[in-house]
Order: sequence, then structure tokens, then C-alpha cells
Amino acid sequence: MTRRCFVIGHPIAHSRSPLIHGSWIAEHGLDGSYERVDVPPAELPAFIDKVRAGEFVGGNVTVPHKEAALRLIDVPSETAKAMGAVNTIWREDGKLHGDNTDAAGFLAHLDASAPGWGGRVRSVLILGAGGAARAIGYGLKGRGLSRIILVNRSPARAVELAAALGAPVEAAAWEERNQLVSSAGLIVNTTALGMKGQPPLDLDLAGLRPGTIVDDIVYVPLRTALLDQAARSGGVAVDGLGMLLHQAVPGFTRWFGVKPSVTPALRARLEADILGH
Repeated sequence: MTRRCFVIGHPIAHSRSPLIHGSWIAEHGLDGSYERVDVPPAELPAFIDKVRAGEFVGGNVTVPHKEAALRLIDVPSETAKAMGAVNTIWREDGKLHGDNTDAAGFLAHLDASAPGWGGRVRSVLILGAGGAARAIGYGLKGRGLSRIILVNRSPARAVELAAALGAPVEAAAWEERNQLVSSAGLIVNTTALGMKGQPPLDLDLAGLRPGTIVDDIVYVPLRTALLDQAARSGGVAVDGLGMLLHQAVPGFTRWFGVKPSVTPALRARLEADILGH
């Protein structure tokens, strides 16, 4: 019997998750499918009921449904509760379980791209205070970093998120971002600034220390202006595509009982798809 999986969002046509999971299904010779399903917000409860009834074994949840889906499932993970959002759901023992794999995906890609970074980095600068910043701040806090600074164009959101995550996460003013560059061992852009069709990210890396990791979770374009600037300034540039790939691993493992690998060949397929659009 074919194990059906999905990614839901509204809109959803842009999602590259079917390319990732479809590649793994073919690689492992599995009887499975993974499809995009456009679900308007008003139809989310009915769709979740279909999953609970067995029409699908599970799937991914993307914007704008991550927060609402958390309230509709039966058993959220501790990480999902801390995030206030789910991106991965599955059926188990007649109940719908949910997790948020964004933090794990971010950290797995960072570990692969800059091995041993944890021993070198003490202070982190995160730009943004949305869902991605919450996940990444939560993940980095779990790695025992001594200082995690959030800056956001809407300062109240940074203050609110820092309070929710707790020490060592703190908020600073957006206007301080350029001065904070020199003290950071890791800089992470979680905003949409620099994404195709969006305004550029205004961050001056003149004070960047050689070897500082600059991680931009944007992956369209693959190489953002921020990453180009980081490389020219002696930094270690880490793009956003790997986070997308690595966050997909736990869900696939849940649905199919096989842990897939993030390979250079799979990454190349995604790069080609991005460059082709």
C-alpha cells in the first residue's frame, strides 16, 4: 500500500519539498508519494481530520499553517510547544503527532558546513525575530552558547522573543547591528531581506573578524549579497539551502522508517531547480 505524504501551505506551488522527498523515495525504492496540497486557512481543520483518518501517513506544514496546525494535532513535541509551531506531522497509535525540525535542520547544516564551530563561537548575532529566529535561537541556546543577541526592525518583537527564549538570549536595537558584527563569532540572517524580490539586507560587515561564520537562511538566490560580502571580508559563508535539506530528514524517517542522507547529488538537483526558475 502506497504511503502518501504531503506538504501543505497557501500558496504552495513554490515548495521544493516534493523534489527532496521524491528523490529519497526513488533512491530507497519505496512505495510512497509526496505531494503539494494547497490548503486555504479555513480548510485546515478538515484537512487535518483527513490525515487523522488515515488518508496520509504524515507530511510537512508550511506558512501560513504552522501555528494553527499545532493547535489541531494531538501530541506536540516539546520542541514544537516551545516554538509555538509545527512543520512535521505523522500518525502514530491512532493519534497525530507533531514536531518542529527547523532548529535541528539549521544546526545539522551548520555542523556540516563549519565543523567544530561550537568550540570557536561564543557570541551570536541573529537578525530577525520571527518564527525562524525563534527556532534558531532555541537551537543555539541548547548548544550552550554564552551570548545570543537578537536585533529586529520592530524592536518590540525582539524584546518579546528574547524574553520568551530566556537567557542567554537578549535583544538589542536594530541600529546597533553594525557595531555588534565585530563581537560575533556567528551571524545569522533570518529575515527575508536579500531574498529574490525583497529589499537588500543593510548590514555593514566592515568590522567582521576573519573566520566569523555568516549564515543566511535565504536560499533564493543561492548566493545572497550578504554571503558574497562575508566571503570578501574573510568570513565563512553558509547558505540557506542546507537547512531546507536537513530539516526534511526527521520527517522522512518518521513516515518511511528509513533515514535518508543529504548528499551532494541531491543538493545539486535543488540548485539546478532554483537556478532554472
